[in-house]
Amino acid sequence: MGSKLDNITIKLQELVEEKDNLGLSVKGESPRHINIRLQTSLVDASTIVGREGDKESLLHKLLGGEPSDRNYSIVPIVGMGGVGKTTLARLLYDEMQGKDQFELKAWVCVSDEFDIFGISKTILESIGGRNHEIKDLNLLQVAIQEKISKKRFLLVLDDVWSESYADWEILERPFLAGEAGSKIIMTTRKMSLLTQLGYDQPYHLSVLSCDNALSLFCQHALGKSNFDSHPTLKPHGEGIIEKCAGLPLALIALGRLLRTKTEEEWKELLNNKIWESGKGDEIVPALKLSYNDLFASLKQLFAYCSLFPKDYLFDKEELILLWMAEGFLHQSTTSKSMERLGHEGFDELLSRSFFQHAPDAKSMFVMHDIMNDLSTSVAGDFFSRLEIEMKREFRKEALEKQRHFSLVCEDYMVYKRFEAFKGAANLRTFLAVYSGKKESWRTFQLSNKVLDDLLIEFPLLRVLSLCQLSISEVPESIGTLKHLRYLNLSGTEITHLPNNVCNLYNLQTLIVSGCYCLKKLPESLAKLKYLRHFDMRNTPSVKKVPLGILELKSLQTLYGVAFGGDNGFSIIDIKDLKALQGKITIKGLEKVQGSMHAQEANLSEKKISELELEWTDEFDGSRKETLEKEVLTELKPHNDTLKELKIMSYGCIEFPSWVGDPSFGQLTRVWISDCKKCTYLPPLGQLPSLKELFIKGMDEVKGVGLEFLGTTGLAFPSLKDLTFQDMKGWEAWSTNNNGVVVDTAFPCLQELRIESCPNLLRVSIEPLPFVRVLRISGCGHEVVGSLVHVASSVTKLEISSISGLNHQV
Repeated sequence: MGSKLDNITIKLQELVEEKDNLGLSVKGESPRHINIRLQTSLVDASTIVGREGDKESLLHKLLGGEPSDRNYSIVPIVGMGGVGKTTLARLLYDEMQGKDQFELKAWVCVSDEFDIFGISKTILESIGGRNHEIKDLNLLQVAIQEKISKKRFLLVLDDVWSESYADWEILERPFLAGEAGSKIIMTTRKMSLLTQLGYDQPYHLSVLSCDNALSLFCQHALGKSNFDSHPTLKPHGEGIIEKCAGLPLALIALGRLLRTKTEEEWKELLNNKIWESGKGDEIVPALKLSYNDLFASLKQLFAYCSLFPKDYLFDKEELILLWMAEGFLHQSTTSKSMERLGHEGFDELLSRSFFQHAPDAKSMFVMHDIMNDLSTSVAGDFFSRLEIEMKREFRKEALEKQRHFSLVCEDYMVYKRFEAFKGAANLRTFLAVYSGKKESWRTFQLSNKVLDDLLIEFPLLRVLSLCQLSISEVPESIGTLKHLRYLNLSGTEITHLPNNVCNLYNLQTLIVSGCYCLKKLPESLAKLKYLRHFDMRNTPSVKKVPLGILELKSLQTLYGVAFGGDNGFSIIDIKDLKALQGKITIKGLEKVQGSMHAQEANLSEKKISELELEWTDEFDGSRKETLEKEVLTELKPHNDTLKELKIMSYGCIEFPSWVGDPSFGQLTRVWISDCKKCTYLPPLGQLPSLKELFIKGMDEVKGVGLEFLGTTGLAFPSLKDLTFQDMKGWEAWSTNNNGVVVDTAFPCLQELRIESCPNLLRVSIEPLPFVRVLRISGCGHEVVGSLVHVASSVTKLEISSISGLNHQV
């Protein structure tokens, strides 16, 4: 086989040389430059075009007294796929967040399957109820009824496909307990259910007008609102806009596609014959053009996403590890790591709107339903996703073609469902997945016998994910899967890993996070020479990790293993893991005998993204302050990659200079707690990308002032969320400069919390015009008055346990 591969490689090289000698080029093969400004598709109100009138009309319906024979009325938004129904609903929902019109609010993405139990669970959770222990629909609806009784609620049911009036009657039962004037916003492509409910004249969301379509397209293609600065592109652009028929999703997708294209490429896209293949659905050709423009490698990454159901919450890191295991991230022409190639591929797809940021889940991503349909249509016969309602059967010929298979889990999965897959001997992928919000407590019932019988049928597996299945043991046959590169057993009920897991010498990723019953790991983990990622977070019963793991020279991430803790690993051991990056946790730093040991860890040379440093929380005479500062100084991480920093119970009066240094340009989250000897906060205002800051238990800090802001001019330029908690000695917070308040801090702050700071009396800071959420508790009434004064645009104010508070504050 080796000689055959060599011959193929030689032949390909000869063909490439012949192509070059003849002066041939591959059509459309031009270098793609990702525009940094397009690295996010997160929509905010300022980027939405042409929906002001729609928003005002629907707000009138929401806030007005719509006639209804029930205590609630439905505000329906109807329109074709990609027209912007969800975006408009999100605008309305966000508009209501700052008003007291509705006491309870909930958002549910319904999609293809009208799952009454799942919808009810989401509603209950959104309005503050606990549902993870409720398995019965009746009990679930009773709980919802109790929560909304005599309260006015707003519910969004997004993307309803169901046409069953009977299903609706069951779902609505708890809603009847709400107060009159409650509203349900329903977005849908179908009129049938609404007609049955008596809504014959819903709000039809039309496509954008020509002017608005042009403005939206130009915004994404040129960064402008028109073609004035690019007159030569105007005729081609107007033709493309016309073909998009005013559909926002198509306009955005093609606008981003053309952002870096030449005039000739604009012309070629306009004249592409694919526009003739719409067959009544105008959006498909537009998106297919975006797909066709991708490199072959990116097309493969996108097609792989067909394995995931609609409304699936994508974790970027998880998806990249799957792509890597499938062998999609190899490029002989670059020295970049597979992980780096995966990040670049994902970011490119994100920049072109194939992915979008999830609105309610930080760091997660979603795929529009239309994009999910597109991925399924281009995936071909090698990919299959089995969902509950499909009841799909496979012929023998189809099974032999199968390479990648996913199972969308249901609560109870019987053996018979899996019998059809005996014979899929060429399978490379077996993924157990579920859509919607990730819930660590959720499990899906599956007999161990299913795994015992199935795994021996799939000898070529590269990816096996059994995440959150209720299996109690891993079949011994797993040791025969010599090609396996990715094994995910997170959230299962396994008590141990069989020793023959260590025979999986190609394994790159091993995940056992959230396995609360897991007690023991195999002693021979050192045999997994190619292991790059090991995740055992939240496995409290594992008391000891085999020291042989330090021999794994390819290991990049080691989550859930603390250095310097009680598991036998010391801070010095970090030096042996040359490729280590990701998150590193170091505990028991008070035990470090000398700063040279911290220096040996060599953190500044490792591309760490998260660093957690912890000393003992006992502040007695044994603490050596000078040594602790020297140790923290030597533990300075790589400044180009650090995204999160957590420092706990540090015992010196001041921090080393690297804490708050502006060279940490990627640092977005900082947590400093219980550093009870520190008298001043570090200059965290100098961090250019800091978005979340949590400061707790700094007992000796009496004043927070200019030292906190730093000396770089605009302080905290990106900070959105700031919390001070349990600051017993804190007396004054000021941004004064010689008695004058300087307007240089917190320009983006949206949420501010000050809790359990009983001695804080003086607050003299500049206005905080963008703060919307203000929470104050356990402080004096002077603080409330001062903060309410500077945060005059607050829409949510929570105050509690305030001494001396009266109605004049």
